[in-house]
Amino acid sequence: MPVVSVRISDEKLHQRLKDAAASSDVAISTLAEQLIDVGLRMAVHPGVWFPEGPTGRRAALVGGPEVADVIGALVGGDVPASERRARTAELLAIPLRLVDTALAYYSEFTDEIDEQLRVRADMADRLEAAWHRQNELLAR
Repeated sequence: MPVVSVRISDEKLHQRLKDAAASSDVAISTLAEQLIDVGLRMAVHPGVWFPEGPTGRRAALVGGPEVADVIGALVGGDVPASERRARTAELLAIPLRLVDTALAYYSEFTDEIDEQLRVRADMADRLEAAWHRQNELLAR
């Protein structure tokens, strides 16, 4: 595991980092690593940010949906590839530039977004199976 030593010269910044780590119940180094990763991703992919939600931190578009929402609408389906970007923008009511921003992020972090889409599909399948089972019980 590579090790990097970082000296934080600003005492207030250091205290904020310590406080944030304590409130998140993680080590300072873990939080610093997460924040560096997020910062580097945002620097390379302007227009992407990482809000914290009930399922953790996810890549989302500034002023738009999560990246996985865009990619789920963009990839596959019966729309010709040449029309998918415009169709996705129309379906999600977002500017085409946001579709392109999501696609650029996806091209670098494909496995991450594919995993989010897989988890969503599994959850949808479980919920649908439960709904069918409930309807079967009601039909008795």
